[in-house]
Amino acid sequence: MLSDTGASSIQPGSAAPLDRGLLDPEATPQWYAVCTRSNHEKCAATQLELRSIEHFLPLYESVRQWKDRRKRLEFPLFPGYLFVRIALQNRLAILQVPGVACLVGFAGRPAPVREEEFAKIRGFLKQGLRAEPHPYLRVGRRVQVRSGPLQGMTGIILRWKNSCRLVISLELIQRAMAVDIDSGDVEGLPYWKGSVSASRSKSNLC
Repeated sequence: MLSDTGASSIQPGSAAPLDRGLLDPEATPQWYAVCTRSNHEKCAATQLELRSIEHFLPLYESVRQWKDRRKRLEFPLFPGYLFVRIALQNRLAILQVPGVACLVGFAGRPAPVREEEFAKIRGFLKQGLRAEPHPYLRVGRRVQVRSGPLQGMTGIILRWKNSCRLVISLELIQRAMAVDIDSGDVEGLPYWKGSVSASRSKSNLC
């Protein structure tokens, strides 16, 4: 007969001991938005890399024209922001990184980004698909993507030259990106389904 020498005895009627670490939300790694100092997004990302902290800085390419040459450069897709995956109890390690201003949240408390929404945006960009910054929108024709890398995502559809663009907004940081999309890949939504809750506090932006 095998015996478990590592198990603690529990008296009848008593509750089993709980692992507080597993139940503590601050001990669970999640993705958070980081507000950086002006033009310090890449600097902060480099410092996070040196500290082996999981992070994501979305970038996009843009061609700049000079008198004698053209050059393709990379810029932050969401100016002033990047993302880190940490347990909130370790947030001090982020706040001490040069170039970091604060963690974004509500009512003075850092708030995680919506996991499913963020995973799709991150996956879309990691595939090398093109996106560009766009002004943050609150009003417009709201649609949902039916197929492709952004399936299930909601956004505001716009006419752009001879095609359509989908503007996807991140409410937490009040930034948006635009992607070209086939109008046949989206379907309209009732107004209420994509509307921003008026009762939710505005995020604390640095």
